[in-house]
Amino acid sequence: MNKNNKKIGILYILGAAFGFSLMGLFVRMAGELPTFEKVFFRNLIAAFVALFMLIKNGYKWENIGRKNWILLFIRSTCGFIGVICNFYAIDHMNIADASILNKLSPFFAILISFIILQEKPVMMDILTTAVAFIGAIFVVKPSANFAFVVAMIGVMGGLMAGIAYALVRKMTGNGVKGMFIVFSFSVFSSICCIPLMAIDFIIPSHIQFIMLMGSGCSAMLGQICITKAYTYAPAKEISVYDYTQVIYSALLGFIFVGQIPDRLSFIGYTIIISMAVLKWMYNNKGN
Repeated sequence: MNKNNKKIGILYILGAAFGFSLMGLFVRMAGELPTFEKVFFRNLIAAFVALFMLIKNGYKWENIGRKNWILLFIRSTCGFIGVICNFYAIDHMNIADASILNKLSPFFAILISFIILQEKPVMMDILTTAVAFIGAIFVVKPSANFAFVVAMIGVMGGLMAGIAYALVRKMTGNGVKGMFIVFSFSVFSSICCIPLMAIDFIIPSHIQFIMLMGSGCSAMLGQICITKAYTYAPAKEISVYDYTQVIYSALLGFIFVGQIPDRLSFIGYTIIISMAVLKWMYNNKGN
């Protein structure tokens, strides 16, 4: 593979990690708005940007087939639940903690891919996944309090994202364009949020509205960058750099919100990221 392409791919995935960490910061700084309201604005912006890119690239709106529509519905549902869980966790725990729990998604994807794609995991996959979940325990800190419930919601977000990613792989393998999947998910999520928002809608202040717009734009920046990254290099070679999002989140959380992860969380970060690096090295041995 062209080394320059790999470098470009790495730069894009670093940009994606920064975009998603900015999204988390904007979500937190939007304040006490309901989670569904935050999810709505995030996905509404994504829907418009994805639609613009599809039209710009001359996407043909052909029938993708009944089977793919079913997969698309399941992916959108899981993605919607995953974003809700992730945003709720961001609002109620350390931003970096919420970020690392969401980054369990690749390990969950290994388990889900075995069921959905019939991909048999190798021993290294099993080992790194098991140890990564041990690392998650340090971040979750099991106990009989509300913080533990919030952390488990964050873990649920990672699970839902893992299912969504596995389904995306299945659909793209069937020829469905990635940006169409993003557009469909964003529209689906926005529509689902409308009745849920109506229950407890709060008119955002000017500052809150700016934060909501920022979350949507930064999330779309992350989505575009990560899509671009994988056009320049395969996921197995560059995906590990996506974990820089945890570092970005920790720095942004400290600078703007005054958050400092505790010692147990740092141990959890180290274990989970180490397993991601180990898996990356194993996948690239001999390259």
